[in-house]
Amino acid sequence: MQSNEIRVGLIGFGYASKTFHLPLLRATYGYRITAVASHRAAEVNVALRGVDVVADPQAMAAHPGVDLVVIASPNDTHAPLVESMLRAGRHVVVEKPFTLTVAEARHLSSVALESGKLLSVFHNRRWDSDFLTVQSAIRDRLVGQVALFESRFDRFRPQVLDRWREKSGPGSGLLYDLGPHLIDQALLLFGIPDNVQATLAKQRHGAEAIDYFQLVLRYGEHVVTLQAGSLVSSGSARFAVHGDRASLVKQKPDVQEDQLRAGMMPGAPGWGVDPDNAVLHDGATGETRSLEAIPGDQRGYYVALREALCGRAPNPVPPTQGAAVIAIIEAALRAEAEGRRVAPELADDERAAWT
Repeated sequence: MQSNEIRVGLIGFGYASKTFHLPLLRATYGYRITAVASHRAAEVNVALRGVDVVADPQAMAAHPGVDLVVIASPNDTHAPLVESMLRAGRHVVVEKPFTLTVAEARHLSSVALESGKLLSVFHNRRWDSDFLTVQSAIRDRLVGQVALFESRFDRFRPQVLDRWREKSGPGSGLLYDLGPHLIDQALLLFGIPDNVQATLAKQRHGAEAIDYFQLVLRYGEHVVTLQAGSLVSSGSARFAVHGDRASLVKQKPDVQEDQLRAGMMPGAPGWGVDPDNAVLHDGATGETRSLEAIPGDQRGYYVALREALCGRAPNPVPPTQGAAVIAIIEAALRAEAEGRRVAPELADDERAAWT
């Protein structure tokens, strides 16, 4: 892009847009939100004065004041909207999950190449303090050779809400909601697994969509477990990493979502500062020591994206990586249905994207 200002059109004005994209974009140099596609015009006008509000998301494809379209609409609308925006000559950021199927993801990757436009998946949890702290400890071999890696994203939400994420339908449920975060982080750390096992359940009274999952990713004898539930009020660590030298436990999750919900602007004093340090347990001596949590900053995604759009850096989350995450979800669905381990089916470029 030639201009120093990237004009952004935002599709959708629900939780993801208001909690994440809007404040992160506003707090990152180089972006200006110029248009929003939403039926909540009054709400948009209160939050963003002077932007153009359109009811039809497809209108964003022809909007003269938009360079980048950020798609934060229901999951089953991602693929058609991404294709429309790319074919109209727009750069695109799409919320996770990238798509509902690997076939859709690969098709969109091809469309992006044909159009010459950047397509990126919003995996913001790569910039969370808990993950950054664990990633650094593994990279520095503080636990030695990893044998067991456990990652959990639990919540206590016993009431089933009347919203699309919790209804029975394509792309609903926790596997498509929280699963992409946990899978993306695991792939960053360890690459593509040999196979996947899965347990999926609807545990709450009246649940229509999956509200619990456990995925087991095998890397030879190295085991990675990813889990999320809706009936966990306390007690589970966000991360536990066990190796031939030590164990590392990070008890509490990143604070940025809570800060954003409370109205804190990214970059304000205390932003992303995590008071919960990790604890390293030495296997030989039994001694423990505290590892200071690395501050998180999800603005890192939009900073990296800006640099990519200006031709100074690679795409922070290319569609090949987004497709690989969906391939793991597809393998998990097959594994649960067939009661066996399933090897994820990936193209060569999707595997190479993680090396």
